Amino acid sequence: MRYSILFLLTLAISITSCRKDFDTIPSSGKLEFSKTTVYLDTVFTNIGSSTYMLKVYNRSGDDITIPSIALTKGSASKYRLMVDGMTGLDGSDADAIGDGKIFPNVQLLAHDSLFVFIETTADIADANPADMLYTDEILFDAGTLQQKVNLVTLIQDAVFLFPDRTPDGNGGFIYESLQIGTDPANRIYGFVLDDTELHFTNAKPYVIYGYAAVPTGKSLVIDPGARVHFHDQSGIIVAGSIQVNGTVSPPPPPSPLPNLLPNEVIFEGDRLEPSFTETPGQWGTILLASGSTNNSFNHLTIKNASVGLFIQDNDATTVQIKNTQIYNSSNVGILARTAKINGENIVINNAGQYALACTLGGTYDFTHCTFADYWQGSSRQSPTVLLDNTFNDGTNIYVADLVQANFNNCIIFGPNNIELGLNKNNTKAFNHQLKNCLIKFNDTNNQFSSNPLYTSVFAPSNNNLMSNNTTPFDPKFKNTSKNNLRIGLTSDAKGVGNPTYIIAQDADGITRTTPPDLGAYEHLNN
Repeated sequence: MRYSILFLLTLAISITSCRKDFDTIPSSGKLEFSKTTVYLDTVFTNIGSSTYMLKVYNRSGDDITIPSIALTKGSASKYRLMVDGMTGLDGSDADAIGDGKIFPNVQLLAHDSLFVFIETTADIADANPADMLYTDEILFDAGTLQQKVNLVTLIQDAVFLFPDRTPDGNGGFIYESLQIGTDPANRIYGFVLDDTELHFTNAKPYVIYGYAAVPTGKSLVIDPGARVHFHDQSGIIVAGSIQVNGTVSPPPPPSPLPNLLPNEVIFEGDRLEPSFTETPGQWGTILLASGSTNNSFNHLTIKNASVGLFIQDNDATTVQIKNTQIYNSSNVGILARTAKINGENIVINNAGQYALACTLGGTYDFTHCTFADYWQGSSRQSPTVLLDNTFNDGTNIYVADLVQANFNNCIIFGPNNIELGLNKNNTKAFNHQLKNCLIKFNDTNNQFSSNPLYTSVFAPSNNNLMSNNTTPFDPKFKNTSKNNLRIGLTSDAKGVGNPTYIIAQDADGITRTTPPDLGAYEHLNN
């Protein structure tokens, strides 16, 4: 959790303000520390880090005074400290307001401890060119009694994209914004990408503040290996088109080395600390607006969004989504509204509501996809996959034809009893067909036993595997908590697919056997 200096200052003052004056002796150089090196993880250039904590212990039976706590680089340091609620001196003027550089005569009771909070904001130019590390030291005391704790931060350069601002004439600024819908008053913090910004390469990461819009008639092209990071309440709105051109990456190294997916395109938040690696809802969405066209996604990973992909009714073209993973969406993995989608080797897991929600009709073909929802937040009441030819905006209910919704050789699974939801308004078409799919559908109360929408799905001619108490088919995913939805030799999804619908290679680029396995991955031999 990121703490603000103001909050910590208030907290520390409330804790320490009751101290009385007491007699002390000088520190003897025998302080102990919770860490000998504080790693502030990775930050983007000129973007402030999270706040990190160091605890300093006086194990002796004497009340002591530490003559000084200071940063080696003094006032030039890019680190900032707060020591037990004190902001120190600024390192250049003893009468100035403290900026966390120098702390003289810090008192510490016997068998007590104090807290040092550490932050940094550094430029890439401040880092060591050989390893991009920015370092400093916290020095406790001086001379032969001096002790130190190392500070290390990795600085990452990036391309920053954000709304322009203009002076408002009153000392403030007016920020660029985007109109949403037809109401001119309905605007969000965002900007339009210009022609020089419509090609994302893999040379540097991209960091986006607000919503970046791709205008009508223009295309955003994203190269293999590109990394795009979104700030809170940020994303991409596509009125033109987007082409995500990731390619298959080489096999991952043996565990525990990380799988860096060098050729994959990755969309995620801009918090780089390890504690945020799998945190849902850090940014907004990728929105394909009504009228967008020729959109394609290949070998893309979308992590930690509110909605991974939000696809509104588009023109006659079909959105192509292939070899794409969507994880940790706080609301929905893919939210489609009267959309047209062709999906192959899609993997979705860990969404707060639905992994896939096809609403207000549309046209859909999904082949060799794995839709699972092992949401680790609050209890999830909705199914993993929803097909619905209606949409309720809270005031009105809209209805449109579900022209088709075909699922072939797919897995629809999760911990709930019912992981497939079908909702039909009889005034419009509702065409759906699921063939050779493994579906979690444990109708314990027989509430769907006479519903033709569901009984047609499990007709013998469709060769679907219904997982329930009687036939507990299990894909046996490798590790759902770590978003590893690959299957092994004992999986009930192994070798039961229909070769008619086979996609030659799986999401990892592995050639499928015949008959194929269900889902996005060919089974592993371990």
